[in-house]
Amino acid sequence: MSSSRTGRPPVQRAARRPSRPPPRDNPLRTLVTRARRAWDRPLTAYYVVLGGSLLITVLGLVMVYSASQITALQMSLSGSYFFRKQLLAAVIGAVLLLVASRMPVKLHRALAYPILAGAVFLMALVQVPGIGVAVNGNQNWLALGGSFQLQPSEFGKLALVLWGADLLARKQDKRLLTQWKHMLVPLVPAAFMLLGLIMLGGDMGTAIILTAILFGLLWLAGAPTRLFAGVLAVAALLGAILIRTSENRMARLACLGATEPQTGPVDCWQAVHGIYALASGGIFGSGLGASLEKWGELPEAHTDFIFAVTGEELGLAGTLSVLALFAALGYAGIRVAGRTEDPFVRYAAGGVTTWITAQAVINIGAVLGLLPIAGVPLPLFSYGGSALLPTMFAIGLLIAFAREDPAARMALAMRQPRFGRKRIGGSQRPRRWNTMRRRAPGARSSGER
Repeated sequence: MSSSRTGRPPVQRAARRPSRPPPRDNPLRTLVTRARRAWDRPLTAYYVVLGGSLLITVLGLVMVYSASQITALQMSLSGSYFFRKQLLAAVIGAVLLLVASRMPVKLHRALAYPILAGAVFLMALVQVPGIGVAVNGNQNWLALGGSFQLQPSEFGKLALVLWGADLLARKQDKRLLTQWKHMLVPLVPAAFMLLGLIMLGGDMGTAIILTAILFGLLWLAGAPTRLFAGVLAVAALLGAILIRTSENRMARLACLGATEPQTGPVDCWQAVHGIYALASGGIFGSGLGASLEKWGELPEAHTDFIFAVTGEELGLAGTLSVLALFAALGYAGIRVAGRTEDPFVRYAAGGVTTWITAQAVINIGAVLGLLPIAGVPLPLFSYGGSALLPTMFAIGLLIAFAREDPAARMALAMRQPRFGRKRIGGSQRPRRWNTMRRRAPGARSSGER
């Protein structure tokens, strides 16, 4: 028996087991975890609102140029006529967005009453003979000189959001929203006044959007189910009466699900050719500028039915991209409204999100043949400066509110340009760039409420 040099018996060592590699994580689960962490960062909503709105606007400019060329040439105008006007409106809207995003919340609240008063005055001015201008049977426009016109009802949406949010916030501070009369008055009468001025011109599409904003504000204010259902029933009754008493609106309702331009006494040409445009696009479309329906077949190709031209030229991939951008913008708006402790910010952010989301759903639903054609543009996307300017100002509101989050405010305050700034004493050392994970002390969790 062999022994070691020290005279001790050799130690019996256990046989080594082959090492097993560590278990691999599920790639899908890892991706979901990383996405949640990225969404939980303080500045995510800020970037989503800013980036999503700019992408929608830029893509809308491209599609307006593509969809409006034939219409402009048919009117003996330059092929880029509508594009140049939309580009000018986008530049002005970008300035409004920047100004609104830098304004403090107190200044937004101070502007609520002046904007409401100005919108009511302009909407009443539209009905004065000789001043108001009728377009497509609806008298909701003011001539500004030359080829420029203004639709004051678009600014009525912004006015209702700001004024309604300020009103509800002040009543919540005084603990008055537990009483029905304080929740309804004067919010509902003022909203009905705006609706009446809009309906005098026959624009029911804008009236539907304004009603959606009213319901959004009441829901955020915690309206009881009975009260909410009562207001909804009254609005539905009035809407049914307005539709029943108008042949044009009844014709639009009759075109739901139409597959032929002539299905009887009602001409569903626009609705059917919108479906034709989407169906001929396929997965990746016929190519930018290669639409056939815009050659006089599809009315309002660059305004109300620009989504149909997008589907024809960019295909299913293009339309799904537009839907994803609107979904991200809406979800970011909900996140901004859900994280704040300021009641005005919650109501205003919720009102803006309701406005943009409801208008996008109504426009796209009409193009798809799922809803009646209401004549409302696709926000930030369709041609129309009167709709683009207040919408971009509203996007600036969301950006300002996203910046007001305590964690986001600290993250923005700690950020510096990539190459740093000079400090006192001549130090050139830049601060840390990746500060998005920093959280303000005592700040709320960034998850949804």
